[in-house]
Amino acid sequence: MAEDFAEAYHKIPWKAVYCSPLRRSIATAKPLCDRLGIDIRLRNGLKEIYYGEWEGKTPEEVNREFHDDYVRWLADPGWNAPNGGEKGIDIARRSSEVLEEIEQTHGSGDVLVVSHKATIRIMLCSLLGIDVGRFRDRIGMPVASVSIIEMADRGPLVHVMGDRSHLREELRFTQGH
Repeated sequence: MAEDFAEAYHKIPWKAVYCSPLRRSIATAKPLCDRLGIDIRLRNGLKEIYYGEWEGKTPEEVNREFHDDYVRWLADPGWNAPNGGEKGIDIARRSSEVLEEIEQTHGSGDVLVVSHKATIRIMLCSLLGIDVGRFRDRIGMPVASVSIIEMADRGPLVHVMGDRSHLREELRFTQGH
């Protein structure tokens, strides 16, 4: 999937590539960066949600072990965190700091941000004025998809959301995390 992305998008004159420091994101950004000779700028603000005590557990296990907290989180993950984890508003805050850095550093041009499905959905909700607690209900984000957002004078403008046309057909409908 990362190779397909690199092949489809290598002709864009990228100003920079900002990436979550987690292994999957780096593996996604690396083929394009290697091809173009661009350094990956790792930013903790782009990490996936930290699920705390829920990490590595199935939804069924979490429901059984942390039922009341899980129900609250399902109802509003913007303001309710997994036990020991992060609320949606925490992710919105930390990712918005990265977006502010990008805007200040790169006044114009194309900048690639490589992150994770939930973090990307939360960033999009925050940018578009959608309640962050509704990120799972309002925005779908297939794995290895591309969204193109222009930071326009009148605010963020969505050109493309969740596109996977750059993937080979056998990969285009692959499910994943």
